[in-house]
Amino acid sequence: MLAFIIRRLLQAMLVMAVMSGLVFVGLYVVGDPVSMMASAEATDLERDEIRANFGLDKPLWQQYGIFMSHALQLDFGKSFLTGQSAMGLILERMPATLELAIVSMGLSMLVGVPLGIWAGLRPNAISTRGIMTGSVLGFSLPNFWVGLMLIMVFAVYLGWLPASGRGATRHIGPLDLSVLTLDGWSRLLLPAVTIALAKGALIIRVTRAATREALPMDYIKFARAKGLGWSRILRVHLLKNIMIPIITVGGLEFGQVVAFAVVTETIFAWPGMGKLLLDSIITLDRPVVVAYLILIVFFLVMLNLAVDILYSVLDPRVRLQGAKA
Repeated sequence: MLAFIIRRLLQAMLVMAVMSGLVFVGLYVVGDPVSMMASAEATDLERDEIRANFGLDKPLWQQYGIFMSHALQLDFGKSFLTGQSAMGLILERMPATLELAIVSMGLSMLVGVPLGIWAGLRPNAISTRGIMTGSVLGFSLPNFWVGLMLIMVFAVYLGWLPASGRGATRHIGPLDLSVLTLDGWSRLLLPAVTIALAKGALIIRVTRAATREALPMDYIKFARAKGLGWSRILRVHLLKNIMIPIITVGGLEFGQVVAFAVVTETIFAWPGMGKLLLDSIITLDRPVVVAYLILIVFFLVMLNLAVDILYSVLDPRVRLQGAKA
């Protein structure tokens, strides 16, 4: 187990170094941040001074070397636009993104797993056809369109829910959480449902496939032969075994929501990391973009590691020492 974890951490460091280099070079090629920071009336002398203050007058390899030497000390530089710590800006936005991801994946699990089991147990029922048709729609409809339709229906026409913003928050230690307030929930619901529709469709299909695969197994037949009720078979025998692929897929999708909720956060003006990333890319705020990348890569590697460990707990036959990273 320890060797497996160490190997994963070393891989994470290598991936972070490679990806940070690619993004650093990509942003350098795309444009000059000084054009975003300087006014239109700025003279060439003023532009050169700005470039020198931020170290942008040095060669690319030297800029990257300075950045990485500071990054090894957990100093990812300061935002070109605000002057604040790049990682500080990201960590300030992280609770909002994690909150949105947890609620949306929780909704997708609460709805997707029961519907998937139902569809797996009754493959020919009319209700199953409706469930599977709904899952296809969940896959097919783009997030931005679903978000806009939810805003039009529930915020504009019905006026039940607000269309944007995060709402009131409550302090829990260093975190500001909106799930602890009614106003926060009212603003969280629409973006969470927008993400949950697509992720829930995937969970339905994975659960249905796992259920159909588990039903012919000997342990299910033996449990039925013993005269156990279907409710006990589902709870004790079926659910425990089908949770392995569900947790694997759910964990990966959770990481995807955290890393790539840019569209949803932009539509609903949700003040998360995704919106910060989009704004930083537009303004060529290189320290924020690279710091975000490094943090997300590390987060995804750790999430995959947690999923692998949980997989071994659910299925003792799996041994992480022999697993391929």
